[in-house]
Amino acid sequence: MSYAPAMRWPVAWWKFVLPSVAIVAALLWLAMRPAGPLGRPDVRGFNEYKLPAGVAFPVALAVAPDRSGVWFTLESSNRLGVLSNNGEFAFVHKEFESIEPLGLAIDANGAAWFTEAPKQAIVRASLDGTIASFPLGTPVARLGRLAVGPDNTVWFAEPTRASVTQLKDGRLIRHPVSSASAATLAADAVPFGVAVARDGTVWATLQAADALMRIAPNGERSIVEVPMRQGGLTDVAVAQDGAVWFLAAGANKIGRYVGGRFDAFDVPTPNSGLTALAVAPDGAAWFSALRAHRIGRVHQGVVTEFALPRDNARPIGIAVDADNNVWYADLAGWIGKLGADRAHVR
Repeated sequence: MSYAPAMRWPVAWWKFVLPSVAIVAALLWLAMRPAGPLGRPDVRGFNEYKLPAGVAFPVALAVAPDRSGVWFTLESSNRLGVLSNNGEFAFVHKEFESIEPLGLAIDANGAAWFTEAPKQAIVRASLDGTIASFPLGTPVARLGRLAVGPDNTVWFAEPTRASVTQLKDGRLIRHPVSSASAATLAADAVPFGVAVARDGTVWATLQAADALMRIAPNGERSIVEVPMRQGGLTDVAVAQDGAVWFLAAGANKIGRYVGGRFDAFDVPTPNSGLTALAVAPDGAAWFSALRAHRIGRVHQGVVTEFALPRDNARPIGIAVDADNNVWYADLAGWIGKLGADRAHVR
C-alpha cells in the first residue's frame, strides 16, 4: 500500500472547514472585507464572468451534458443560475431562499436537480422555469452533495437520517450508514459527498469516520476504511476508469482509492481550505481551494495549483465539462473557466 501519512490536527479543527460550515464563515468574511481589485479576463487561459448586480454567493455548479450551459446554486437566494455558452446569465426562480445549497447535478435530459434544505426536499428545475419538488418527510433536513446516475436516478447525502438516499421514479429509498457495516462507527459518522460510477456503483464520504461507503448496483452496502486519521473527508468523485477520488480537507490532501489501494497527495499550499472536487475526461482530478484562492489538478501523482486572476477569489465549487474546460464558482460573485488548452494534461 502506498500512502503518505496525514498531517495531524486537533480534532475540532477540520470540522470548521467542512463545506457546510465554511460557507457561512466565508460569507461573513466576504461581507466584512473591502472589495478587492477586479481581475482581467483571459489571464493565463482564464475567463471570468461577473454575476449581475445584486446577485452573489454562487456555491455548487454543474455542466449540462449537452454543453448548453453551466448551472449554479446561490446561497440565500430564491434563484438558480445558468451561464449560457454566449456568456449571458439566466435565472430560474423558486419558492424558497437556499441555505447551504451544496447539492446540484444535471440529468441526461438537461434538468437540474438540487437540494433544498429549507423546504426539506429535493427539487428538479428546467430552464423554462418548471419546478417539481420531492419532500423528504424529515422535520429537520441537513443535506450534502447530490449526484445523478447513468439511469437518471438521483442520489444524495442525507446527514439528518445518516443515510445515502436514492430518488427513483419519485420514490425515496434510504441506505442507512449503519446498515453498511457490522463495525461500530462514530455516532456522528454521516455522509456528505456522493458520486456515481459508470457501472452504477455509488460512493459516499463519511464525515467523522475516515471512511467511504459503497453501494453496489445490486444494493449491497459496505464500508471502506481510509488509512487516515482526522482526515475530514468531504467531496468524492469517480473517474471513468473507476478510480475513486476524495477530498481530505482536514489533512489538506487529495485521496484516491482504486484496486484496493489508497494513495494521498499533499496540496502544496498549507491550510488551503479544500471545498470541491471533480474528475475531468482526461482522468485528472480537479479541486477548489477557498483559502488559497486557487484551483488545482492532480495527475499521475503530481499536484499543480493554478492561482486565480483575482487576489480576493474564493472558489467553492468546481466542475469539468466534456471538452475538459474547468469551471468554478467563486463566492465573491463570479463564475470562472480555465480553458481546456491549459487545463488538459498532455
